[in-house]
Amino acid sequence: MGKLSIVVVSYNEEANLGKCLSSVSWADEIVVVDSFSQDRTVEIARRFTDRVFQHPWLGYGKQKNLALDRATFPWVLSLDADEVVSPELAQEIRSVLEGEIQVSGFALPRMTWYLGRFLRHCWYPDYKVRLFRKDRARWKEQDVHETVLLDGPCGKLRHPLFHYSFRSVHAHLEALQRYTSLSARQDRLQGRRFPMHRLLGSPWVMFLKLYVLKRGFLDGVPGLIASVLSAFHEFVKYAKLYELHQVESGTGEDRH
Repeated sequence: MGKLSIVVVSYNEEANLGKCLSSVSWADEIVVVDSFSQDRTVEIARRFTDRVFQHPWLGYGKQKNLALDRATFPWVLSLDADEVVSPELAQEIRSVLEGEIQVSGFALPRMTWYLGRFLRHCWYPDYKVRLFRKDRARWKEQDVHETVLLDGPCGKLRHPLFHYSFRSVHAHLEALQRYTSLSARQDRLQGRRFPMHRLLGSPWVMFLKLYVLKRGFLDGVPGLIASVLSAFHEFVKYAKLYELHQVESGTGEDRH
C-alpha cells in the first residue's frame, strides 16, 4: 500500500481543524503548517500530530508548496482546514492506494455545506485535484484560485470531500470581498485588460449555469442564494479590475 501524508495549511481555524484532522486520522502522516494563529489552532493540531510547523503567510500557492515539501511519503492528500474526508471517500482512497495506480493524481468531488444543507447541484461536483504523488505535483503559485500542476494523467474519485466553507451569508460576503480583490490584483499583475463584456455578461452566465443548467433550484433557498452570490462575485471581480485600471491611468483615486 502506498503511504499517505495529509497536508493542511491553517490560520485561526480552531472551529474547523479538529473535524478535518479527525477525518484523516487513519493516514500514515499528518502535516500542518500554521501561520501563527491567534486562537487554539496549533493546540488542536498537536492533538493529532507532532509535525506542526509555523511559517509566515506567503500566499495560497506558495504556502501550500512549502507544506507539501514537509511531507515525507510518496502520496499526498492536500486539504483545507474547513474540509472533511467523508468515510466513503476515506475507504475509496485506501482502496486506490492498495492497487496498481496508473495516474499521477486524482480529482475529488467537493460537496459544500451551505446555510443548513449540502448543495448537491449548483456547486457540485466541484472537482479539485487533491490526492497526488508528491514527486509529480506542485501548486501553481498564485494568490487566489490556486491549482495543482500535475505531471501526468489525472483520475477521478467518486465519493465526496465535504466542504464547510461559509458559516453565514455575512461570512460569504466577507470572503467574496477578499477573493475578488485578490483576483482583480492578480489579473492586473498579469497584464489583463478590463473586459466590459465580462462585467456585463459573466454574472448572468454564472447564474444561469448554476441555477438553471446545474439545477441549483433543487437546492432550495440556499441554492438560490449561492447562485446569486456567485454571480455577484463575478460582477465585483471585474468591477474591481476596472477600478484598478482607473487608478493606474490616473482617472481614478486609490483610497485604500
